[in-house]
Amino acid sequence: MSQRVVLGLSGGVDSAVAAYLLKKQGYEVIAVFMRNWDSSLNNDILGNPTNDNDICPQEMDYNDAKKVAEHLGIELRRVDFIKEYWDHVFTYFLEEYAKGRTPNPDILCNKHIKFKAFLDYAKSIDADYIATGHYARVEHHHGHDSIMLRGVDGNKDQTYFLCQLNQKQLQASLFPVGELTKPEVRQIAIDLNLPVAHKKDSTGICFIGERDFREFLKNYIPAKVGQMVDIETGKVVGNHQGIMYYTIGQRKGLNIGGPGDAWFVVGKEYNKNVLYVCQGDQNQWLMSEGALITDVNWVGSIKPQGDLKCTAKFRYRQKDNDVSIRFIDETTLFVTFDQPIKAVTPGQAAVFYDRDVCLGGGTIEKVYKDDKEITYL
Repeated sequence: MSQRVVLGLSGGVDSAVAAYLLKKQGYEVIAVFMRNWDSSLNNDILGNPTNDNDICPQEMDYNDAKKVAEHLGIELRRVDFIKEYWDHVFTYFLEEYAKGRTPNPDILCNKHIKFKAFLDYAKSIDADYIATGHYARVEHHHGHDSIMLRGVDGNKDQTYFLCQLNQKQLQASLFPVGELTKPEVRQIAIDLNLPVAHKKDSTGICFIGERDFREFLKNYIPAKVGQMVDIETGKVVGNHQGIMYYTIGQRKGLNIGGPGDAWFVVGKEYNKNVLYVCQGDQNQWLMSEGALITDVNWVGSIKPQGDLKCTAKFRYRQKDNDVSIRFIDETTLFVTFDQPIKAVTPGQAAVFYDRDVCLGGGTIEKVYKDDKEITYL
């Protein structure tokens, strides 16, 4: 008797090819389209370019998922996780932005929706596994920990966004396209004449989509104009449109003129509504040497004792950085950088690797330089 896999079918090319591969491998495949956002219910008005469309992008994706399911001869179900998404992902997202921090909704979405609510649903219909179109790999070892590996396509690897998966979630997961490159996935879709073979990849906020981000946030958090201050001189050099809209290391959209190097966001003083900036992308004010990481999820069941040399990413597209980590308690660790790193930002994710193995990750809570906390972040 074949094993049952419940696949998240999004209406995109990656999950469509994943469905084909699972079926080819002999699994019983049930596809599920997850609906996690309701624009009218969630007051998604400002910044939404699709308000006047005859059909919203989510319905278009569902129609594409139906076409794929029909093409491959698999069952498609539609499941709503709108409340779960609001309670466990979007509320935290807003709380962090209101503090002037920049969270990663994709990581939360994977932790609470795709690998929690969705997994619970799959188990309720007696699934052996769930599957998604993520570019990642997993090795299952019966009686031992499952191991998460980077996807073969280094440019598309998504383990950064999966760093909060625990063993229970990982052991129940399959990533069929993780062994392929994106061009290979596209070619399979073309060869199969899948209805979404040439569909562009989705972008924007997880399950919400493309938005004018500043306008979108105004639906939920009032914007408050404030001063931009040169952190080196203390001089006011401009005005910001709301401290929540800016990220440490940001260059574009500051609208500061004058001579010299380009300006970069270097810090925030939330209580005074001040945005600190500096000139030059290698300015010392942008650099740090260590960080405190909280809410750490360690993928393996045994945490390292003492110092561990590994690599880390502090942003999705960042190169690997050589670091040393040490656990302080069960969910907190301190990371020391081998070389100073630019724009390590509280609220964002730190993800750790041993070559291709994703070890886990957590939230950047504090950043340090010269053994002192950088307090302007």
